[in-house]
Order: sequence, then C-alpha cells, then structure tokens
Amino acid sequence: MKTLLASFVLWWLLAAAPVPASADDQFKVLVVAVPNRYHHDYTVVAKPRLEQMARQHGFGLDWAWNTAPFDADLSGFDAIVLLNTPGDELRGAQRAALEGFVRAGGGVVAVHRALIFNPPGDWPWFERMIGRAFRIHPMVQTALVRVEDASFPAAFALPSRWIWSDEWYEFGPPLVDGLRTVLSVDERSYDPGRIWPGQVARGMGADHPVAWYHAFDGGRVFVTALGHPPAAYDDADYLAHLYGGIWWAATGRGIDGDAGATDAGD
Repeated sequence: MKTLLASFVLWWLLAAAPVPASADDQFKVLVVAVPNRYHHDYTVVAKPRLEQMARQHGFGLDWAWNTAPFDADLSGFDAIVLLNTPGDELRGAQRAALEGFVRAGGGVVAVHRALIFNPPGDWPWFERMIGRAFRIHPMVQTALVRVEDASFPAAFALPSRWIWSDEWYEFGPPLVDGLRTVLSVDERSYDPGRIWPGQVARGMGADHPVAWYHAFDGGRVFVTALGHPPAAYDDADYLAHLYGGIWWAATGRGIDGDAGATDAGD
C-alpha cells in the first residue's frame, strides 16, 4: 500500500511540474488556464495532456493558473494559448501586454470559453482578435462537424466528417475581414433549441463556423470553439486539432499562400 501511495505521489509531482524549456525546443508556448465557474475540472486532464504534447513535439511549455505572466516579459514566447480563459480576466497593463505581444508577431490560440467576453465592447481589440462575438449556446449535444479547410494544420488529422460532442456556440457576424473557417457544425445533426428554461437559442443556419484563423495586427490567431467536455483532452483527434492550431500560431508554418502572413493590420 505504501509503495502504491508513493507511486501516486510521484506521478502527481511529475504531472504538476512544468515542462522545462531547452535550447532544443523549436518554439515556446504559454498556456493560461484560469479556472472559472463552468470551466475548471478540465484542467486536471488538460495539463498533463498538453505537457505530453510538448514533450512529443519538442516545444517548450509554461503553464499558468492566473494572469500573472502578463505582468512580465512575454517576448520569450512564440504563442499564447488562452485555454478557457477569456480576455476579461486581463486588466489594465495586462491587456496592453497582450496587444504588444501580438503586434510583435506573436501567435494566440483561443479555446472555447476564451471566445466569450464580458461585458461586450469593453475591449474592442480583443473582440476583433477573436473575430466573432459569442451569442449563446444550447446544451451539450453530439453533432456532425465538417472540415471546411483541409489545408490548415488544425484539420490535418480530422476526417472530412467528424462526430463530436460539445457546446455549440453561436456567434454574430464577423467583426473583421479575412477570417478563414476551418471547421463548421451541421445544425441539422443536433437541436439548436435544446437549452435551459428562460433562454432561447435558434442556431446560425447553414453557415455555422466552430474553428477559424486569421492574421491580425501583426500576429496570428487561431480560434476553436470546441473543448468544453473535460474528456476532450483525452481524445487524440481533438488534441491533434489543438496542436495543429498551436503549431501554426507559433510558427506560421503548415499552410500555403499568404494566409499565414503576419503583416496584415485588422
């Protein structure tokens, strides 16, 4: 029993320890995962999986449970992953730090809850960086996801038609030009109106994006609305989707043409 307990403690310590950066790392990523009311239990699964991803693919990864890194120098990172961490968690100079990071050519990956900003209009730059404004979502349901851009790294490992279960966020019209849809959801495959009493969701119709990317203000931004269920971070397809976006955001590689350019100002 003592041996089993000691093994568990050792595993926990290893899982909790950050992945150290080394001179051999191809790039370095900061993951910011601030727990909130509806998104906290995912971190238990996500942290060891993303650290395993970093070891597998040879990149450096720092993990933060709060926004303190935005009070320090961000120039050592190539990409920042806002993992269920919305922009309203950042205040004052922290917001200016993120803007400066992007304008210097840095990449941002916004995942699920990071797409919701409250109150709307309080930080227009962040909302334009995300590219679309969140409206509402129905209950978690299984649906058919379609690959709209198979040439983007976040879709490389996915089938053209993918069965996935999630919160199907609804959005307003694009806030900037140049958004390129990677994945969409087929609303015929789930019930957009299945929602809690007192709320109304109607869906978006035939054009319902759930992942996209764009060049923004000197940097690169990949956005995925997927990632609500904690079990998502145990799913190989979802992790491949996420890593494809991280790789592109950090390096600009993996796509042809000018879609990965970082000199566009939105």
